[in-house]
Amino acid sequence: MTADASILLQDAVIDANTALPGGHYLLRLNAPDIAARALPGQFVHLRCGPQLPLRRPLSILRADARSGQVEVLYKAVGVGTRALTQQGAGEALSVLGPIGRPFAPDPTRPRVVAIGGGVGMPPVLFLAQTLRAAPWQPVLLLGSEVPFPFRPRPSTLLVDGMPADTIAALPLAEDWGIPSRLASGQGFAGCFEGHVTDLAGAYLSALDADALAQTQLVACGPTPMLRAAAALAARHGLPAQLCLEEHMACGVGGCAGCVVPLETPAGPAMARVCVDGPVFEAAAVYPDVFAAAG
Repeated sequence: MTADASILLQDAVIDANTALPGGHYLLRLNAPDIAARALPGQFVHLRCGPQLPLRRPLSILRADARSGQVEVLYKAVGVGTRALTQQGAGEALSVLGPIGRPFAPDPTRPRVVAIGGGVGMPPVLFLAQTLRAAPWQPVLLLGSEVPFPFRPRPSTLLVDGMPADTIAALPLAEDWGIPSRLASGQGFAGCFEGHVTDLAGAYLSALDADALAQTQLVACGPTPMLRAAAALAARHGLPAQLCLEEHMACGVGGCAGCVVPLETPAGPAMARVCVDGPVFEAAAVYPDVFAAAG
């Protein structure tokens, strides 16, 4: 199989590569061709340094077609991302993108509960940014077990059904007018004490039948979190889309190194996370969870 012809190869110039709390970094690239095409849930595949031939996949946090800038949020956890932290403004990086199947929220269910865990936060943040206009009603729930890459602040946006003592919010979402809440097991001030999926469960359980009929779920994060998010969707009868995280080699569908099993209408199948995903229907990824929920 060949790579998607819409994937672009671009030498992107670094505008900024800023260290943030929790070991996170915000990389801002001038990549106008990629910025003009990027959609929430897609990623870029970039070379982290001249001595590292294998690229690293990084989810797109924001893309601005007008400025030509693409932002990614990453953590320095391995050889590649540690090398990336040493790249500075004015340097060029070879970037492939945008890659993958993006989120496709159902317009008949305008209440979008977007769950992001750890470095899975960028895709749902990007999605929330695109859903600011009516009739969409996004609710953004973020979890982290290390300091968040932003300074939380108390929310001024009320959310019916949200635990009263959970008030910490993402400032950027507040500025957009999107309600958000944060969760952590580390005792951070104002955060829900526990997993972000537990926070989502508390919120969904407080919704009445009419509200649930208008609700859908999207999520990105580590595998246990995604399975828990799928279980929430199944329990409440909600459609859900999951943005999977997976190790990749080529990143463009050629090596089949990132395949995952799916349950499709035609039966079991194997799909490549890079180009067949990374966004999949939750029921296809975790059919056992939905079967157990009846």
